[in-house]
Amino acid sequence: MRPDTPAENVDHAAEAARLERTAGLYPEDAEALLLRAAAHLELSGDRPAATKLYDRLLSSGTSTPLDNPSLVRALKASNLWEYDHEAEARAIIDGVRAASPRDPAPWVIVAEALESHDELEAAHETFTEGARLLLTDVPEPPYSTHPLLYGRHRVRRMLGLAHDEWDTLADTLHSMPISLDELHDPKRVWSLGSDNPADLEAEISRLRAELGAYREALSRPFPVAMLHWPADELTELIEAYPSLSSEYPSYDDHLASIEAALRELASSGTANLGVVPGTVPSYEAFAASEGASPADPTLLPQYATTLAARGLAVAWPPQRGAACWCGSGRTYGECHGEDVAGGR
Repeated sequence: MRPDTPAENVDHAAEAARLERTAGLYPEDAEALLLRAAAHLELSGDRPAATKLYDRLLSSGTSTPLDNPSLVRALKASNLWEYDHEAEARAIIDGVRAASPRDPAPWVIVAEALESHDELEAAHETFTEGARLLLTDVPEPPYSTHPLLYGRHRVRRMLGLAHDEWDTLADTLHSMPISLDELHDPKRVWSLGSDNPADLEAEISRLRAELGAYREALSRPFPVAMLHWPADELTELIEAYPSLSSEYPSYDDHLASIEAALRELASSGTANLGVVPGTVPSYEAFAASEGASPADPTLLPQYATTLAARGLAVAWPPQRGAACWCGSGRTYGECHGEDVAGGR
């Protein structure tokens, strides 16, 4: 169940409770599941309960590091501001910006929180700060960064600022039949009060286009993901199921084959690629759920697809300056993307 499902079609409180129970059964997925539960609680109107879930995640991060703590903090700040905790929300937003996260989602969330409360200058600064960090010297903006550019374009239109290079790029990336300039025209709000049917029809067309873009983003499929076994997990896997050694002659070969496969897919035009890490316990549990043996190599791509569908894949290629997907601790440009970075 998607959190954006209308309230009349779902009991958001019940869905949040179901997701919390599921998080207890799958602790490795708790972060993603509890974030969805918090979204349902916000939609149900129980914003204090949503804040408790965000706090629960942040406190658990002291023992088990979160995948994206800045995202959790950004969501918490946005939620707090909606029920009159402005001072705390502002402090958290300042902290998110100071942390300079490499994921665009926290930037978008805190900027939109500022925008929704008429802090347009601060919203513009935040969108621009995130874009500068994530898109400087990037030849092709990753799909996940498009909302940064669109949001920045929208706020600049509201501020009456002239187009710059990033606004032009946002226009280029936008694929809907109605241009961003029209969608983000501040005068649109006045047309909603017009007595002229033509004005209203034009606004309905714009809103349909905007809704279409939103639905397209929500329905974007999970990544085509390559399965990555960290070194210790691969060792454990081969010791438990020696027949899989033909699939993984060595750890270095495993890493090289992942990178080669991803580049081949990218060159063939396949979009939305990712890498998903596997663990032996979860693989064995998956095999049991399928009524199959973990030694069966045909299960491996199915396992990767299942993990990707649960939101566990890391986008490939990593953004500029981000850590390499292999877990070496080096940036992608210094590791498996070295020859790519050198060719830019």
